[in-house]
Amino acid sequence: MIAEARHEGTSERCHSLLDTTYNIATPEGVELRLPVAGIGSRSLAWLIDAIIKAVALTLFSILFGFLGKFGDGIMLLCMFLALWFYNVLFEVLNHGATPGKRALGLRVMNINGTPVGWSASILRNLIRFVDTLPGCYAFGCISVMLSKHFQRLGDLAAGTIVVYKNSPVALSRASKTPPEPVKIPLSLDEQQAIVSFGERASGLNSERAEELALILKPMFPAITKDRLSAYASWLVSGDRTP
Repeated sequence: MIAEARHEGTSERCHSLLDTTYNIATPEGVELRLPVAGIGSRSLAWLIDAIIKAVALTLFSILFGFLGKFGDGIMLLCMFLALWFYNVLFEVLNHGATPGKRALGLRVMNINGTPVGWSASILRNLIRFVDTLPGCYAFGCISVMLSKHFQRLGDLAAGTIVVYKNSPVALSRASKTPPEPVKIPLSLDEQQAIVSFGERASGLNSERAEELALILKPMFPAITKDRLSAYASWLVSGDRTP
């Protein structure tokens, strides 16, 4: 019995180490499984972004070098923007992904599964300075390795997480439907309800799926089961462009 208990305990520990997903339980009882990005993929994404910034700043320095002191002032401004706002602008305006993260299939999102906004992105990137201490991102790397969901200090402070783009594993069936953007603002609960329908729709008969879709008729007067599935596919895709 002791051997069996040890075996079970070892199996549980191995499973917890291998299971690098972050689970969100929705009010509808649907569990979203978000594959969390580890230190390796995040480091490669950071390296790609660092190379892009270095190349861009080198080109700018050559270009503005002909302008004398005025060019030096512009160059300092470019360095400031690259250091503090490169990540923020891409994360908020590019669906949570800098060019480096996009190349690795990663994106930043809030811990509750919603798209990252200005305040959270600014906070996580301001604390990046602390993550770099005492050098070579030592504090950040230690935080990522010790955190259950691979969050650096900036992520913990801002309530964000870095995941792979094809996040909701449980909703892969919904992604087969061509996405259609929702043209009205939705609360988190409303988004989760639509995504829940998208997951379940393929397992329902046509009449039952249509009946469930009609529940949202007050919000979407022209709603059908196919259109609601398309809305779910759009929400799952992470593309918030209307």
